[in-house]
Amino acid sequence: EVQLQASGGGLVQAGGSLRLSCAASGFTPDKYAIGWFRQAPGKEREGVSCISNRDASTYYVDSVKGRLTISRDNAKNTVYLQMDSLKPEDTAVYYCAAGGYVLFPYGMDFWGKGTLVTVSS
Repeated sequence: EVQLQASGGGLVQAGGSLRLSCAASGFTPDKYAIGWFRQAPGKEREGVSCISNRDASTYYVDSVKGRLTISRDNAKNTVYLQMDSLKPEDTAVYYCAAGGYVLFPYGMDFWGKGTLVTVSS
C-alpha cells in the first residue's frame, strides 16, 4: 500500500524557515516523482515543487524560486522541502503526492494528508 506522510509544518514569522518532510512507503524511490502542493484558504490547490524519480531534475513554481529547495533521500524514501525567507502568502496546507514528473502538477496518483504552514507578518 502506497502511503505518504507529510510533516514539519508550524507557525513561523515572516523571513523564517521551515523544513517539510514527506515520508513515503509502499514503493521504491525510483518508482515515482514526489511533488509538493499547497492550498491556502479560499484558493485553489497549487503545485509548488517536484523532484524527479529518475534524475536530479526539479521544478519550482515561479513564486517560490530561490526560497524553497526540494531534495530527496532515497535511503530513507523521504523528500524534503526546505522553505526559507517565508512570506505570509506562503501560508497554506502543504501536501505531498507521488506520480509522474513530466506532467506535474497533473497526473499525481497518490496523496498524503497535509501539514499546515502559517507565516505571521
